[in-house]
Amino acid sequence: MKTFSTYGPVNPEDHYVVSRKTELADFINRVKQGRYIVIFAPRQTGKTTFFQWALDALTTDPIETYFPIELNFEMYKDYSATDFYTSLYEDIYAEIKCVFEDRRNVPSETLSQFLENTKLTDHVAMHRFFQQFGTLLGDEKLVLIIDEFDGIPQDAVSGFLHALRTIYVQRSMRDCPYSIGIVGVKSITQLNLNRSISPFNIQDEFTLPNFTIEQVHELLTQWTDDIGQPFAPEVIENIHRQTAGQPFLVNRFAQILTEEMDIPKSEPITMSHFSQAYIEICEEDNTNLTHLLTNIRRDPQYKKTLMQIVSYERGIRFNPRSEIISQLTTLGVIGKAQDGMCQIVNPIYQYCILQAFKPEINGLEQDYLPEDTDFLDYLTPAGQINMELLLDNFQSFIARVGYRILQVPETPKEFVGQDLLYAYLDQFVSLIRGAMFLETQTGRGRMDMVIVHNGHKYIVETKIWEGERYYNAGKKQLAAYLQLKRVQEGYYIVFDHRVEPETRVQTETIDEVIIRSYIIPVVQEIPSRFA
Repeated sequence: MKTFSTYGPVNPEDHYVVSRKTELADFINRVKQGRYIVIFAPRQTGKTTFFQWALDALTTDPIETYFPIELNFEMYKDYSATDFYTSLYEDIYAEIKCVFEDRRNVPSETLSQFLENTKLTDHVAMHRFFQQFGTLLGDEKLVLIIDEFDGIPQDAVSGFLHALRTIYVQRSMRDCPYSIGIVGVKSITQLNLNRSISPFNIQDEFTLPNFTIEQVHELLTQWTDDIGQPFAPEVIENIHRQTAGQPFLVNRFAQILTEEMDIPKSEPITMSHFSQAYIEICEEDNTNLTHLLTNIRRDPQYKKTLMQIVSYERGIRFNPRSEIISQLTTLGVIGKAQDGMCQIVNPIYQYCILQAFKPEINGLEQDYLPEDTDFLDYLTPAGQINMELLLDNFQSFIARVGYRILQVPETPKEFVGQDLLYAYLDQFVSLIRGAMFLETQTGRGRMDMVIVHNGHKYIVETKIWEGERYYNAGKKQLAAYLQLKRVQEGYYIVFDHRVEPETRVQTETIDEVIIRSYIIPVVQEIPSRFA
């Protein structure tokens, strides 16, 4: 029986897979043109599987004869340049023998002797090896795929790339390698070439995107075709929205829903099941999210940058030459939005980032509620959430604690209001056993918190005050979002950090939906008598 896989390369015999026909056709076309191709993308995006499929396709090409070799530099990181080239040749030799074995063929005596007598000591010897090997291959075209290229030793990278560049610019019918695919996480420019110009400026960059909504549908309906259990269309839509098609997360959702939740196969997979799976993903230590959080905690500057992206409508322009932005992009945390600004790549990552940066204890938990009040008091007799009273109390809580919000540990004062609202709602939702999702329309400037409880959906949008125009525009944005979600009422909270802030609460109907808006002043300075 096939399964959804979240580890290692996948194959159609054992796993449900996204075929990526369009992307494969594009890549193979570039190989046939003799391009030297690079793809640098975050881990667990399906790069290794993709290139293995490409090599398989080239092996069976009906017109041209390709000689594909796959290498992996992951283990070379701590090698000296000399040891690297020695081991590299051993791997190349082993791969050449595997190709002949797969073809049930043997190399000529001349080729065998050449391979037995060759030694690689440096990039010059490697260049000469490829020249001679190309001649002995005859009409076959060597295609070289190098996975985990980031593992190349630092003192070998420049010479290695110079050798490949020399081969490329001295084009002839005997080019060897004919085409190269370099696969890694860091880009060529991030490999610390002593600030020199990259010796590999002939690269053809290839992008392997996340799954589209159509590809998520393609993946999940394979389960339905095999088992007969359908996914509700809204489930497929929400899996794509929450993951932005990130391959690991899409497959992890599918794993939980089909293998771990014990849903009767005679029943469809519904949004109720999706909510449970969402909570499990966000709370577990899966390899993708653990890797994400480990990386974003490495540098204190990451927090400030990420919170600015999330919190301000004006955002941060995507500048790939900025070291911080380049690093966060390499880690797969942020990307470039259509308007040229930075955005968090998917709502699950944004949720986990907020969880990671939220203090374990903010010191104000005992002040969330008035005396003789319990969070359960904000449920109606019918078991629904009284959001108006819940948020009215949050506004009162901010007023009650006053300057003490500035003493919340590890939280910049410009983000403390949103942090506290998130912590307040998170504690409430956990207590009532609901679910809270983040849904970002632009990846910045607005944070839509969607609470699901007892079959009802409650939407809270929060921003930082940036002026009356942005405030009013935000209400229109929320109204459009509510209509999209078919929700009749929403809540809009704006934190005002001005020297002379104003408190405002209003309920109004905009485009046939009801919006209750709050402007909540946030204290900026601790009074001198308490400092």
